[in-house]
This record gives sequence, C-alpha cells and structure tokens, in this order.
Amino acid sequence: MDFPDSYRLWADSHVFYQPGPRRVGDGDFMAAKLAAWDHRMFHDTPNGSLLTGNSLFDLLRSGQKVPLLHVTHALDQIIDRGVLYPSGGCLVGSVYCTPLTRDGDAYRMHNLGSYVLTREAVLAEENGHALNRPTPLIIEVELPRSAYRGVVGVDYLRLGEIHLHIYQHLEYLLARDERHRLRDTIIGRVRNAMPFLGACVTRCVQEVATDPRMFLDWLSDTVDHLPILGYLYFEALSEYLMLHSTGDRAGHAKAHGEFDNWLYKQLLFDTFPGMAGKFDLARFQPTTTGLAAKLATIDPTIDMGHLAEYLADRLALLVCARLLHPAMYTADWTRLRWEFDELRPFVAPLLGHLIHRELRTFGRYPDFYFYFDQYKALQAWNYWNHMDIVLPFNATMPKGEIGVNPAYPALRTTVHRAELTGAGTLVPAERLDVTIAPRLIDLRYTLMRARPDTLTAAR
Repeated sequence: MDFPDSYRLWADSHVFYQPGPRRVGDGDFMAAKLAAWDHRMFHDTPNGSLLTGNSLFDLLRSGQKVPLLHVTHALDQIIDRGVLYPSGGCLVGSVYCTPLTRDGDAYRMHNLGSYVLTREAVLAEENGHALNRPTPLIIEVELPRSAYRGVVGVDYLRLGEIHLHIYQHLEYLLARDERHRLRDTIIGRVRNAMPFLGACVTRCVQEVATDPRMFLDWLSDTVDHLPILGYLYFEALSEYLMLHSTGDRAGHAKAHGEFDNWLYKQLLFDTFPGMAGKFDLARFQPTTTGLAAKLATIDPTIDMGHLAEYLADRLALLVCARLLHPAMYTADWTRLRWEFDELRPFVAPLLGHLIHRELRTFGRYPDFYFYFDQYKALQAWNYWNHMDIVLPFNATMPKGEIGVNPAYPALRTTVHRAELTGAGTLVPAERLDVTIAPRLIDLRYTLMRARPDTLTAAR
C-alpha cells in the first residue's frame, strides 16, 4: 500500500474534536446526516454537554504528567520480562487504560476504570478466564513538548477499508483454495444480509419510517450473518444510555465530567454473563423484549419507546456511514453480481470488517491473525507518530477508554503496582522496572479475551 493511500485511510478513521460544527462539503449527503446527529446528541440529550467537555479531554489537553490505570492479570510475567506490551481491540495497538485523577497521595479512578477493576475483572475470574487475580497498575505518562495537544481519537468502527487493504497485502499467506473459500464465505454473509442492509438505506437515506422494534429485532437476527452489527448495536446502545440516563449514578459521574459506564456494562454482563473475560460483541444481539426487561431493573429512567426509535435511526445511519459506500444508496441490490471484486464499490468497508472477523477462526489463519493485527498496529503507530499522538482514545464515544502509543519516540513513563484503599482510591505500592514496548500481544492473552490454557504465556 502506498503511503498517501494508507495515510488517508488512517486519517479518515480518526475523530478530531474541535470547537464548532462538523465541516460539511457541498453535496456531502452522509456528512450532513452525521453533523445533524452531532447537533442532536449535544443539544437534545441530558448529558450531551459531556461530548465536548469532559475529564478525559481535560486530561488530554493538559501539559502535565498524565496518570492512567491499567489492569492486568499477568503481573508476574510483566515483571519477569520487564516489558508491558500493548494489545489490539478498539484501541488498535496501544496499552488499554482509563484516566486517573490525583487526590492527595492517592488517585481517584474514572468510573469506567473502577468497573473494570472491581467488577469486570472479578467476573472474568469467576468465569474461569483468569488464572491470577487482577492487579491495578498506575502508568504515569510524561507528555513531551512535541505531543499533540488537541483531542483526537480512533473510531474502530471506521477501520473496515483498512482491514480490507491489509488483507489484500497478506492474502497470499493463504492457499489458493483457502482464499476462494474465504471470499465465498464473505459473499454468502453479505448476500444473506442484503435485505436488512437495504432496510437501513430505506430508513436512513430515503427517510422512510418503519417500526423501530421490528427493525431492531431484524438487526439482532442479522448479527448471525454480519458479526460487525453486534459491535454497532453495542456502541449505539451504550451511547444512548450514557447520553440519556438521569439516575443518581449518572448524575454523580457527570459532576466529575464523566459518562456513566456502569449502566451499559451491567446491561452487557447481566444479559451475556459469559462475556466477562471473553469479550466478543459478535454475540451481542439482544431482542427488544429482552432489552426492555433488563433496562426496567437496571435504570427505570430510560424510556424504552424513545430508546427504540433512537436506536433504529442511529443504527441505520451507522450501517450506511460505516459499512457501505454511497454507490449502495441508489443501487438495486437484487441486480448485484455476487463476486467479491464486484461488491467492493458498494460495500468495501463491510467486506473488510467481515474478513477481519472471519480470520480469527478461518482455516490456518488463527495462527496468523496476530500478524494481521500487528501489521495494522504498525500502520497506526506510524500515523500516530506522524501526528505526535501519545495518548489515543476510543472515539466512538469519549467514555474513558484511552491508550498509550507504545511506539512514540519520546515516550517517558513510570509504572507502579497499585493497591485499592477502603475509600475506593488507588495508592502506589511499588515502582516497577518496566518499560512499554511496541510489540503487540496476542488478544488471547489479554484481560478482555483471556483463555486459561494460554495465560501462562501472557505478557
């Protein structure tokens, strides 16, 4: 892949937060739609002001040392090697962290970090997906003068074309019959899901209203064909809950400049308890009936009717904006030629997401999948260094997921093992002789997706 093409794709996958409305070019239909949603989310929701003014952004704009929380189940291996490796996932190739705020000699955790440490990691252990108890680490990052002081994050839902381009570079690691079988599998998934994709175009582009609950249940069924829809569903639902909850916990979080992350986390693990420690949003496909029942017990301030209408409109938009090309908006899908290269002008981002997902279990590729993500991480690190981004964050929503760019040339960090106090704060217990290295760890060895039979090799 030539540099300008790679650079463009990575620039398009990032969100640059800046004052004022989203820039929209003449005739840019989808950008205008997205800008209208930005306005709606900011002005017409109880917690919309947190989209631009929050503690995460304050941290990124600071010129000081930035304290972060990282939770690990592999402390012994990290100490033995003296190295902390980044992981893939929503932060592509960085060390997954959450913000900390200094409170005297201790640190107050962001509510996302407190959930990961005190709830999610415990659930993972109970599920048998962790051999060692979770340990909190305090990573203090000293931002050099060269660091970008703006607010920019990566939106993993925009990585579809990047996944497709990387596969095209590496596809000959598969045998000829494997390549054909993979393409046939992907084509079959798209073909079976095309009626639902057409419904998304009808709802978003043609603005034809349909029953929102029927739409969401249809989406839930279609996750079996298009696993990426589970990710979109989860992110859109999390977005709604963070923006609209007016419960006591949400109010407390807002007072600290944070969205309430406990609500969607609790919903996720109450609905899919086995996902703790084996995080797989391709299995996230709740029905509207199940969703309503769970939300009634978790947060009665949520109006299910309003939520269903919001989610149907939002997900139709995200499908069109993140998975389809504009050519698909006016195409007659019943006349498409079902060949891989013929579909690219219409659904290239979707093809990339499907390939990225399929390779985890396809033929000999599970052994190679790590290198696919490593190749992607190299491109991300190259872009981040070009932009002087030290601390990338998950920009689907500024919920508190922040990473450390392990390849930044002037990176200076200190790492401490921490202890949880009775007051719920963290205090540094001992400084560790540990550095952060730009080498990706296999996702199977991380807290989110650990398997007991692989933890002994974890870093």
